[in-house]
Amino acid sequence: MSRSPDVIDVTAAPSRLAVMPSACQSGGCGCSNPAMPPPPSFGEVFVNGVEITAEAIAEEIQHHPAPDAETAWTEAARALAVRELLLQEAARLGITAAGDSDETGRRETDDEAVIRILLEREVMPEGAGEPECRRYYDANPARFRTPDLFDAAHILIEPEADEPAQWAAAEAFARALIAEVRNDHAAFAQAARRDSACASAQQDGSLGQVRRGELVREVQQAIEALKDGETGQEPVRSRFGWHVVRLNRRIAGQILPFDVVREKIADMLEARSWSMSAAHYVSSLAAQGQVEGIIVAGIEG
Repeated sequence: MSRSPDVIDVTAAPSRLAVMPSACQSGGCGCSNPAMPPPPSFGEVFVNGVEITAEAIAEEIQHHPAPDAETAWTEAARALAVRELLLQEAARLGITAAGDSDETGRRETDDEAVIRILLEREVMPEGAGEPECRRYYDANPARFRTPDLFDAAHILIEPEADEPAQWAAAEAFARALIAEVRNDHAAFAQAARRDSACASAQQDGSLGQVRRGELVREVQQAIEALKDGETGQEPVRSRFGWHVVRLNRRIAGQILPFDVVREKIADMLEARSWSMSAAHYVSSLAAQGQVEGIIVAGIEG
């Protein structure tokens, strides 16, 4: 299966194989001249006698965000060392290629194309059969569970102005509504149509079936704390105003059948196998050659 080297980390570290896109090299995006951090303690980097220059590392470093300059420098140097190992091996095997455009329209460089073809030829991941997929499915049921849904509604009471007195008045009105509607669905719907400042008032305050993360945190938490058919007995404040919330019913997530997710599991396991095989391949190249000044895939020069 074809894999692009700029999306798979074959060094078991957050580094990139791809060279900088041509748009960056030309300065078109304004990032071609990043500030060079001070050289770290590991010194010069060589791959089979070819130096990875400080200038090249400084240019690559923008792709490796890190908590400190030395870590970023190290990851950038490792990425370039891996790239050099792969390009040298491709040259030894006589592989040449011209860059092509991917599905997004981005054109790969010639070096990227060479590395892609090399890895396609030399890295042979194991396929994921039915038993392997089934074992993964059985061991990770939570990964294949649909999200819980909450059939919910609310009434939004906005303060007339962003002042303490107006917020207090809106809260008092929300509390009066809670006392009025209690847990009566029809009464809640009527109050929502009459008093809610939200567009959902036209649908009796209904928010539909929402998932976690789709509502503001305060409202989501209040809804999830309710039982089916219950109206919250305390108004909930958000940046929008005061909310009277109701949970009509909770719809628990379901585990998807194995047959539905088998293909995705197989793709994931094959991608994982490819990454491990590629890391082993890079490690073998480093072990057979001479890498100085940086650790590549567990091999220290």
